[in-house]
Amino acid sequence: MSIHSGLKTGKKSIMTKSLVKQVKELQKGSGFLCVDLGYGSIAGIKPINEDAVQAHIPDTQYALVNKGVSVVIADGVSSAEAGREASQYSVSTFIEEYFRTPDTWSVKQAGQKTLSAINLNLFKKSHAFTQQEKGFLCTFTGLVIKSRTAHFFHAGDSRLYLYRDGELSQLSRDHTVNIGGGNNILARAVGMDNMLQIDYGKSPIEQGDYLLLSTDGVHDFVNQERLLSTLGSGMTAQQMCDKLIETALSANSDDNISCAIVQINSLANESRDDLNAKLTRLPFPPELEPGMKLDGYKIDRELFASSRSQVYLVTDLQTGVQMVMKTPSINFQDDVHYIDRFIQEEWIGKRIKSSHVVNIITQNRERTCLYYLMEHVPGLSLDKWMQNNPLPTPKKAIGIVKQIAKALKAFHVTETIHQDLKPANIIIDDDMQVKVIDFGSVYVAGIAEIFIPLEHEGALGTASYSDPHYLQGKNTGVQGDIYALATITYELFTGHLPFGEKIEQCFSTHDFDKLRYIPASTHNPVIPIWFDRAL
Repeated sequence: MSIHSGLKTGKKSIMTKSLVKQVKELQKGSGFLCVDLGYGSIAGIKPINEDAVQAHIPDTQYALVNKGVSVVIADGVSSAEAGREASQYSVSTFIEEYFRTPDTWSVKQAGQKTLSAINLNLFKKSHAFTQQEKGFLCTFTGLVIKSRTAHFFHAGDSRLYLYRDGELSQLSRDHTVNIGGGNNILARAVGMDNMLQIDYGKSPIEQGDYLLLSTDGVHDFVNQERLLSTLGSGMTAQQMCDKLIETALSANSDDNISCAIVQINSLANESRDDLNAKLTRLPFPPELEPGMKLDGYKIDRELFASSRSQVYLVTDLQTGVQMVMKTPSINFQDDVHYIDRFIQEEWIGKRIKSSHVVNIITQNRERTCLYYLMEHVPGLSLDKWMQNNPLPTPKKAIGIVKQIAKALKAFHVTETIHQDLKPANIIIDDDMQVKVIDFGSVYVAGIAEIFIPLEHEGALGTASYSDPHYLQGKNTGVQGDIYALATITYELFTGHLPFGEKIEQCFSTHDFDKLRYIPASTHNPVIPIWFDRAL
């Protein structure tokens, strides 16, 4: 629940946005993590508030156990001019994206990948405004409390403290450089460089601990004695936050004033620090047959199978809803990189928001095998639809192209490249609604992964729609997806491929150089010259 409380000063009344989350019924006496949490942020004497603070406690036991509780604080760099936007974007996106990451990722892996993507996005925004000297920079301190461990991610001079048994210790370290005259400058910030240098740390926690996150508007003006007395006062977490903000104001803080406090009321019965390893070692599902049941899902039929994965239509026995289950191939059960890639598909799908991209279903019960679930999209794959509907009307064809373009845009705004767009990965229903359904070859910029070029399969399919640069091991990013879209557009309007089937026999740069584009009007004389040139 959200609570707004007014902080009174001698000159004006300032509203503090705070959140208090007390003991939940689902947590009581159940051996689950239980916390009291409060936070607040005000502009202080400044005209605008460039700080941001946000927190999230899951509403289900499953998410609480597998993802934990998260609290994030950020301080926009005022000299960068877009500090406010940077801090607000960083905290809200981290909270949103962290809880979308696969349960099989460790907290460290999930947090670092999420932050890397945030950092690259801010860096690109800053780079776009170089002439106006507008930078999207902020300090960042993110806390994830999972089971019996506090994990933190930190860059800049916001801080994380641990209060235990009357003693206060700073878990984070300030990334500042003394330039003389008592002046310090930031050495690190989110958005400062395209490669983020982030401190990751973890600390065991005990019942009765307090964790304090603060920006310099608090800890530069509230001395340790005041911090100790407030944290040891026995007040609620929210009352403590309000008290620290009032104390900073009274001490003539000249900055925005923000803090968050988490009180540990009870801990989980056992440590789950090795959750990632446990889940990653889950067995691959067996070869599934119609009628079999797995984790409460009944297998209806197999939709697709290849050497790399299987896709099944299943029914949730609790709700009766039909879904699609994707399982990894037993051929790769000893391939760690394949397993990580398969797990990542689920996370990537959850990040994409579009009515033209298949929806990944968030699961709220334990899995006994590796798989993930998607919405069931009835209809035909676009390649089969084109066989049944050769040379559709221009209105129908353009309608399909526009929807595919919208799907691609949803990928690209999250710095994600599809890399394997082809008719077989696109579903079209009876109402002419289009959805992209596959995430198996995507590339996400901003996270630590190696670009892996697509395999040349030697059959009409992937290679025919892929940018030749991909097939030769070069990543051309968005341009490669545009190439695939143009190829699909060409085929919709002509029933043929722009380079014919010879592209399937190309393996070297010399082979590709010998290819010649076949004008679309060769196959369909009604196509105007301007349209052909656009392709």
